[in-house]
Amino acid sequence: MIEIPIYNTSGDQTGTYTIDPSLLGGEVRPALLKQAFVRFHANRRSVNATTKSRSMVNGSGKKLYKQKGTGNARRGDKKANILRGGGNAHAKVGHSWRQGMPTKMRRLANRNALLAKAVDGEIKLIDDAGKFEKPSTKQFASLLSALKIDRTCLVALADVTSAEAKSAKNLDNIDTTQIDRLNAFDLLNHRYLVAHKDAFEAYVTKVTQGVKAHTVEAA
Repeated sequence: MIEIPIYNTSGDQTGTYTIDPSLLGGEVRPALLKQAFVRFHANRRSVNATTKSRSMVNGSGKKLYKQKGTGNARRGDKKANILRGGGNAHAKVGHSWRQGMPTKMRRLANRNALLAKAVDGEIKLIDDAGKFEKPSTKQFASLLSALKIDRTCLVALADVTSAEAKSAKNLDNIDTTQIDRLNAFDLLNHRYLVAHKDAFEAYVTKVTQGVKAHTVEAA
């Protein structure tokens, strides 16, 4: 079992949250996490610039003038690549970088990224007393300082319009997200994860619902 510490706004530990690692994949799987990370990053890439070939250009297909008798070189329609407004001789075809991944693998990768954070001690849970009554960047910065957050941090909240989310907007290296939208890319792209204990517990219960616990055999 893995114990995740729960803190108050002063940075003092007030309890622990226990989670079964077998529900999150049993062990950290680097190959799976890399595949999920690369897939997410690749799917954010836009399609390369494309150009139109002769067949794609709008225009008449009528021959400009007759084949013989004019003294000019033979000529087809005005969509030829050597004419102004014509198509490209070697048109660029847009390339999609999208990658697929089975649903079960995606869900396992999300849980496994959470396991990696828990194993490394990079999850900071806050008790209910840590909820803000009104937005305050100074107060939120003090909270992060009390939790010893010194690197990039992902703040996962049940409501992205809450006072905590507004308080974190002006802080560098701090990103906020709705906790039910956590994914492997965001978890791996930040050093720490900060969340309220109740919201985190509800999220873990949701993503592990129906998952069969299994024991990983040592090699």
